[in-house]
Parts: sequence; structure tokens; C-alpha cells
Amino acid sequence: MNIHKTALLFCLCSSFLVSGCTAIAVGSAATTGVAIAHDRRTTGTVVDDQTIELKALRTLYADDSIRINTHINATSYNGVLLLTGEAPTEALRSHIIRQIRRIPNIRKIHNEILLAAPSAVVSRSSDAYVTSKAKITLLTLNHIQGFDPTRVKVVTENGVVYLLGLLKQHEVNPVVETIRRVGGVQRVIKLIEIIA
Repeated sequence: MNIHKTALLFCLCSSFLVSGCTAIAVGSAATTGVAIAHDRRTTGTVVDDQTIELKALRTLYADDSIRINTHINATSYNGVLLLTGEAPTEALRSHIIRQIRRIPNIRKIHNEILLAAPSAVVSRSSDAYVTSKAKITLLTLNHIQGFDPTRVKVVTENGVVYLLGLLKQHEVNPVVETIRRVGGVQRVIKLIEIIA
């Protein structure tokens, strides 16, 4: 990795850690326009996905039993909702799914919530670093005809990388194999939808 990419990665990670949620909110608003320009989803679907994520987080944080006892992330792409994180009991994990199912416009839910105590901040920071490295590594696939790395949503939880997106068949294997070689990746789970 050259010095410019390393510096960019350091700045992105530093600003995320220092600025907290405000950076996420501002960054999301600023990048939405850029994302839509390259996205294979319609503008309406992009907005629906953001709405699903916000409603999921609101649902999770409004319930004390979930907020206090778990660590859950909700990621929506093309109406497919990925739930990752940890819940200490099956009853609590099932309760989360029941609450989330009430949210409209979700086509499918991938329940990847582990039965475990909530992960430590160190583990979450490591996952954020793996996600950043994976996204930067996707930039090396510029030789694939029509490929745009912003069309791949990368989510990391406990070293497991989940890949979402709308990709053409010839794009899928190079993406998966490239991500598998990123340091810190324990396993890759492909939730990509293939398009014509």
C-alpha cells in the first residue's frame, strides 16, 4: 500500500474515532449523493435502505432489554437487512427479530447475531480497521470491466466479513477472493445479489 493510501486510511479512522456519531451523520449525508451516482439501486431504494437502518436502530435503542444487554448492527442493502452482533440468549435474539420484522420494506433478514456477550470496544475497533482495509483493497480491482468498488457494502463483525451489493456474475469471485486475502479476515460470507 503506498503512502497516500495509508495516510488516507489513518485520517479516515482517526476522524471516525475522534468525531463519533456526528461524523457518521454528516458523512452519510455527504456521501449519499456520491453513492447514488454510482449505485445500481434506484435513488428510492437507497433512501429506503437508509430509512430501514435508522428505523432498526431506533427500534433497538428504544427497547431497554436490547440496548443494555446486546451489541447489534443493522445494515440494509436493496431491502435485505443484515443483523450482526451479539445477544446473550436465544430469547433475546428472537425478541430482536420480532421487533425488526415490524419495519416496512424489508424483503429479507439475514440474522447473523451470535449468542454471546456483547463484544469489547477493542474487537469493534479491529473490525472497523478490517472493513477499511477491505474497502481500500477493492480499489485494486479496477481491471474488471464495469466494476465500481462503491457497489460493494462491506460489514465486519468478529473478523467475519459480510459482502452485500448488486454485482454482475464476473465481478463476484474476484471481489470475494480479494477480500479473503485481507489481513484480519477470518471468513467471508457472500450476501451479494447477482444481476444480469
